Amino acid sequence: MAWWQISVQCSDDELEQTEAHLLSLGAVSITLCDAQDNPIYEPLPGDTPVWQHSIMTGLFEQGQQIEDLYNNLLALLPDHQAVTAGRSALEDQDWERVHLQHFKPIHCADNLWIVPSWLQPPDPAAINIQLDPGLAFGTGSHPTTALCLAWMANKNFNNQSVIDYGCGSGILSIAACKLGAKQVFGVDIDPQAVDASLDNARRNGIDPDLLQVSLASNFDSGRVDLLIANILAGPLVELAPKFAGMIKPDGKILLSGILKTQLNDIKCAYQSYFDLDPESVREDWVRISGTRING
Repeated sequence: MAWWQISVQCSDDELEQTEAHLLSLGAVSITLCDAQDNPIYEPLPGDTPVWQHSIMTGLFEQGQQIEDLYNNLLALLPDHQAVTAGRSALEDQDWERVHLQHFKPIHCADNLWIVPSWLQPPDPAAINIQLDPGLAFGTGSHPTTALCLAWMANKNFNNQSVIDYGCGSGILSIAACKLGAKQVFGVDIDPQAVDASLDNARRNGIDPDLLQVSLASNFDSGRVDLLIANILAGPLVELAPKFAGMIKPDGKILLSGILKTQLNDIKCAYQSYFDLDPESVREDWVRISGTRING
């Protein structure tokens, strides 16, 4: 079965009315995408941010005439929106298969791979993290995650205790376990992330006593050897004193989720607690690591 698509640009204050117009014409679904390449990063639970300028698309069954639908919509829209409207056909596909094709094995370091759970590892002898991100953030493909994994792959985790603060899908927690850590704590503010981390830990055969996952509101531990936080820059600045108190003297911190334009803010927040290493950059994203001082 094929479908008709009709799309129109709208500002954030036009979303509700535009959606009502498309639904009144019989749209069976509505989707939004960014009209001006202004990314929205991972929101807090309960937040539903939208772009200032969006492209809204209605999906219609082909039993209706596309030109009639299109003309009827134009009659409902103000002129400045009508000129942005477009229509097209959408051929039906196996949408689950199409979605899965976007995920490929990722070579993080010489002996470390991220492998989607439905694929075979390219190198069975390597350390392979099998991952199904589900609804949580973290597939291994984003530069922030890749920067963390590259750092981790070159460290000795033997007898190390680790906190992965903002664990998302659990990818960094699981990597720490497979790299030899003795105890790992995955922490997140989102219950979906806790569920995804636990599912992925089971998928990778991680002992529940080795990796303990909990909500941040329920988390309490002693000081650890390494704290990893791949989250947003705002929370990183706010949490700097708390993170410093969670790390042993001479312990390590690993931070990412930082844009180059935010680097100075992060350095200012952490340099009184940590001897910071030279940062690493990938595609405008920055990784910072350091050693706890005055602990």
